[in-house]
Amino acid sequence: MNLRTTLLTAGAVASVLALTACGGDSEAAAPAAGTPEDPIRIGVVSSGEDYWTTFTEAAAAEGITVQIENFSDYQLPNQGLSDGDLDLNQFQHLQFLAGYNVARGEDLTPIGATAVYPLGLYSAKHASLDEIPAGGQVAIPNDETNQARALLVLQEAGLIALQGGGNSFSTPADVIAEESKVTVTPVDAAQTALALQDVDASIINNDFVGDAGLTVDDAIFSDDPDASAAEPYINIWVSRAEDADDETLNQLVDIFHTTEVEEGVIAASGGTGVIKDNDAADLQTILDGIESNLADQG
Repeated sequence: MNLRTTLLTAGAVASVLALTACGGDSEAAAPAAGTPEDPIRIGVVSSGEDYWTTFTEAAAAEGITVQIENFSDYQLPNQGLSDGDLDLNQFQHLQFLAGYNVARGEDLTPIGATAVYPLGLYSAKHASLDEIPAGGQVAIPNDETNQARALLVLQEAGLIALQGGGNSFSTPADVIAEESKVTVTPVDAAQTALALQDVDASIINNDFVGDAGLTVDDAIFSDDPDASAAEPYINIWVSRAEDADDETLNQLVDIFHTTEVEEGVIAASGGTGVIKDNDAADLQTILDGIESNLADQG
């Protein structure tokens, strides 16, 4: 190798080193997550609720910038998280997450609880459970998730018995007729309120209670938010598995549980929401059980 070639080679190496150094500087200068340049992106389906403004302002006061992304399709916030377009989502309960994980082969992970929204039994004909006659008819939502939960509510109320004690995948076929006081009639969730004039009682989702001119205080029975049967319906904060221990993401869960934000969540639910504070390990245990049951169903 002659001197000119040696000098050119040395120059090329120097140039590569210089470029590498510049690259290192560029990476070092990349904005940290939670800064205005790189906000924490949170997928929700209720961005219009006032408590999100309270939450965003509380996070900003702690030096964390968040960006709330609203979705109308309930499938998209999980897909966005899996794809890396979101950092967190907060819109679903454990039962819904289990369905997504098992169907897609994913491992999205709950890192904090939010609330449970009790499911109520209403009647236009009877003022109490005791007044519902033997052989009475009760309407329940026919969608998979709410149908199973409605059956568990009726079992908790002592109106039906379910095979094996029931679970979050129970169907009307699991009702033990000879041990049950009433029969169940699945209808579209939006029709449960309208069916009140034709049945002895209806399990009505909170979203449709107003359609019957009722308030949640008119329920003759609601499930216990602290009962094991309600665990699959705990609403949650969700991250990717590899981010579950991220300090900033977990700080946002803590911010959600400040008094001002929690009060806003309860107000947005019309007073029905019951705040839950299950830790991540407890939530994961519940999720594992649901996913195991779901895999068995398949």
